[in-house]
Amino acid sequence: MNDPLMVCVPVFIFVPVNHGAQRFRELGPCQHPTVSRESAVTVAVVLLTIAVVLLVALLSAVGAGTLARIDGATWPTACARAAGTFAAVLALAAAITAALSPLFT
Repeated sequence: MNDPLMVCVPVFIFVPVNHGAQRFRELGPCQHPTVSRESAVTVAVVLLTIAVVLLVALLSAVGAGTLARIDGATWPTACARAAGTFAAVLALAAAITAALSPLFT
């Protein structure tokens, strides 16, 4: 068993990434599990970005309403200023998204 002539030599086999894809077209999505992972990451990033924008808009609205109330505005006026600030922050985020969207497509 310890024959010096019977030494295992490492063999490197290079297989193409889409091995067998021409025969099994229906298995295309199974060939690249990273594609679904990348789309899941993209969805997660988009959802987290939306959550952060909504949080910033809400905090800005609360701050504007509080400052309006401290300034002596009535409750309806303070709520109107808060709603206007909330809408302005969302409009600003939409404008920034529209301006940056050609860079990411």
